Amino acid sequence: MNDKIRIKDIALMAGVSVGTVDRVLHNRPNISKTAREKVEKVLNEINYQPNMYASALAHNKSYKFYLFIPKHESEAYWEEIEEGALKAAEVRRDFHINVEIIFYDRFDTTTFISQYTYCLSLKPDGVVVVPLELDNTRHFTEKLHGQNIPFVMLDSYMPDLRPLAFYGQDSFASGYFAAKILMLIAGNEKEIMLMKQTKDGKVVSKQQDNRETGFKHYMHDHFPNIKIHEVHLPLESGKNEYKEILEDFFSNHSKIHHCITFNSKAHIVGEFLLHTNRRGVQIMGYDMVGKNAECLRQGSISFLIAQHAYMQGYACIDTLFRAIVLKKKVDPVNYMPIELLTKENVDFYRRTQL
Repeated sequence: MNDKIRIKDIALMAGVSVGTVDRVLHNRPNISKTAREKVEKVLNEINYQPNMYASALAHNKSYKFYLFIPKHESEAYWEEIEEGALKAAEVRRDFHINVEIIFYDRFDTTTFISQYTYCLSLKPDGVVVVPLELDNTRHFTEKLHGQNIPFVMLDSYMPDLRPLAFYGQDSFASGYFAAKILMLIAGNEKEIMLMKQTKDGKVVSKQQDNRETGFKHYMHDHFPNIKIHEVHLPLESGKNEYKEILEDFFSNHSKIHHCITFNSKAHIVGEFLLHTNRRGVQIMGYDMVGKNAECLRQGSISFLIAQHAYMQGYACIDTLFRAIVLKKKVDPVNYMPIELLTKENVDFYRRTQL
């Protein structure tokens, strides 16, 4: 279309008033079927593409987006998510995008419910949701649907909940990939260690469960004779308790040379190995957080699988912006890269790269 075509030109070609064209373009009521058809016919003929940026700026409306995520430690995966989300709001500041963060306790269902009730009371324009288990998350998302509030899912994909979009890794493929890489260096082993952080004996992250499923599928198909020892580190415990558990395990399993974990806390084992001078054990873990990267540099962690947490946070807010403010279609499923970091390339990895 010629960029110089104006609304009054469209009105002239359609034989209607400028006000009628404006109502069609903004999908407003009080317009006859005949007039709408005339305008739409012209729009199709000239391949009209509205300037949504200009339109959104002209409305001068402010938008409230909420990032609904678990409480976390400093330097954790979630901190990078936050930084990316806040950066996206800063980039779109001309459109009056405001991002606020609401935390819930991932190990206490009552806080999830109380915090999403609080979130709904704030009447958000859009929400980024990191889910808990399916049923409680469904209660939240059904209320969002009921109030016509778009939401993006982050970390774990639950398609039945009908999110606007999803950002995160394909967890099954990621676990399968992790097994394949690990076995390049551990293929001759008879046993390996799988470290889990658990609450009441269970992993609380659906993403980690799916990674483990992918990992075990690969192991079952290609290395069925390797024994996998599970070591549970209770989430409510501290460093001293972890040290005792790990000391007991490695003292009784001297032939174990490889460990894998599907969370961002590989450094718990990595730091233990460094402090106890156990140099014969290598770890594979997830996420390029500071403590993991340092263990990678010092050699107690062999590989980290990274997924650009910063980019995920940025993309979630940007997707809400494009869908809600610019009225654009967005891709419903957005899998993040499965990236392998080693001692040699970790310092070239840019967590804030867009």
